[in-house]
Amino acid sequence: MVEARGARRPSAACAACAVAVAVLLAGCASGPRSGGGAGRDGPGASPPSNLERVPDAEPRIEPIRGSGGTSKPYTVLGRGYTPITDDRPFRESGLASWYGRKFHAGSTASGEPYDMYAMTAAHKTLPLPSYVRVRNPANGREAIVRVNDRGPFVDGRVIDLSYTAALKLDLLRGVAPVEIERITNEDIRTGAWRRGSDTMLAAAPVYTAPAPAAPVYVPPPPPMPVRAAAAPVAVPSAWVSTVGTNAPEASTMPVAPPAAAGPAPGADDEVEPPPGPRPPMVVNALPPLAPAAAAPPSGPTPAAVAAAAAASLAGPDTPSAGFWVQLGAFRERGGAETLRAQAARGLPALAPQLRVFSEAGTHRLQAGPFASRGEAGEAVSQVRESLRISPMVVERR
Repeated sequence: MVEARGARRPSAACAACAVAVAVLLAGCASGPRSGGGAGRDGPGASPPSNLERVPDAEPRIEPIRGSGGTSKPYTVLGRGYTPITDDRPFRESGLASWYGRKFHAGSTASGEPYDMYAMTAAHKTLPLPSYVRVRNPANGREAIVRVNDRGPFVDGRVIDLSYTAALKLDLLRGVAPVEIERITNEDIRTGAWRRGSDTMLAAAPVYTAPAPAAPVYVPPPPPMPVRAAAAPVAVPSAWVSTVGTNAPEASTMPVAPPAAAGPAPGADDEVEPPPGPRPPMVVNALPPLAPAAAAPPSGPTPAAVAAAAAASLAGPDTPSAGFWVQLGAFRERGGAETLRAQAARGLPALAPQLRVFSEAGTHRLQAGPFASRGEAGEAVSQVRESLRISPMVVERR
């Protein structure tokens, strides 16, 4: 926590002092501490209220020193560390610890005072300052912290969190696995780091159907006027012919003779009947039309999705060897099952590979197995794009 974490090189006259400081640093980074009794770390006698509502650190572009100062290589407890001096992406998984009132208001490696109630953290090699998204895979909680100190100098631990950051991630009970991802200056410049919520759970968003619109009354159209029936037209009896009884389903419509060549008769002209009766016209009924063939459905049907989900439910609970994509980890199995149903709807092709494994009180939703890490990486991209969560690849042997 103190500036000596930056690994100043002790002179021969201060060697004993440097050893004492190194021991103090190891104790500072040894996290996690709990409770408020004597000799133990904790939140203090009167912590501020509503710490769980403290907003995450707001990323902003910070200059990165190319050399010297907090970018200078250093050594702590006999091990050397080389800080990052460029704007590269950085991801890491490991254990997280936290530190509280013992170091509150003390100087950090960046020179800033440590505030246990702010969203800050310590890391061994990230540029100071940096912004990191920390995720607790056990419950899906995420938080963004500002890295302004060096540590923790304990094997296996990747980040030391402030008391409030550990509280929001539910890590106060002890050291726990986390996943960290650096938010680069380029991400901040383009806004690519933003998500719908910086504290959302790592689960696909639940779709809520919009409320149905209120019915709108549409008045019926006005009645059409009834037209009077036209007066019957006199037809010469010679033009009317009786339909034969042997014609099946024949029409009894009267048929007029074809018009003779020459001028049309006037109103006062007499119309001569045809020389003889014309044969009746027969109209046969047409055969019924065959129904058109239904077009094949495009994409997976809801029945196919349900069948795939049922197949995954029936699968074994014992994972086989290979590469698996972990979508989330939950304390309650119901949370994992809910995420599995959402993933099956969003990614029907992946539904048969979804499994929930219950191990050591944690229920993990994983998809697999995949033959190679590359295939698992492709599935990670699909899950991240479709479900807007951050999965990770796990190898089981």
